[in-house]
Amino acid sequence: MAKQRHNILILNGPNLNMLGVREPDVYGFKNLSAIALECGEYAGELGCAVDFRQSNHEGELVTMIQEARGAFSGVIINGGAYSHTSIALQDALKILDIPVIEVHLSNTFKREDFRHHSYISAVAQGVICGFGAHGYILALDAMRALLDDAA
Repeated sequence: MAKQRHNILILNGPNLNMLGVREPDVYGFKNLSAIALECGEYAGELGCAVDFRQSNHEGELVTMIQEARGAFSGVIINGGAYSHTSIALQDALKILDIPVIEVHLSNTFKREDFRHHSYISAVAQGVICGFGAHGYILALDAMRALLDDAA
């Protein structure tokens, strides 16, 4: 039996457009375009499609999340700093009736105390952090498993 094709939205918050330049000792040297390419290729291997987006604007991310209803099978989100501050993102994600997985490049629990809390985690099925860009691949595997289990 062939696996169903799923569309997955991958959202990235503020400053992630600066990957490869911003604190490479924390976030690595790979830029967001390279991560997007890897995600697209790997999703194809899983029988999925991804729409990979980034915004530095909280309201724009909220709109993207709202538009995911009915258009996507799941959402993978790296909210960046908004993970720790945005009740608006949490509220938008609560509206979704599809799986949400949170991703962080760094291990947020080994960093400043304010990064130990995430408003996104409270509404996500799971959180992947500390594996650098590979975290997105792990999230795609996890999303595929969640979607297969739900089918």
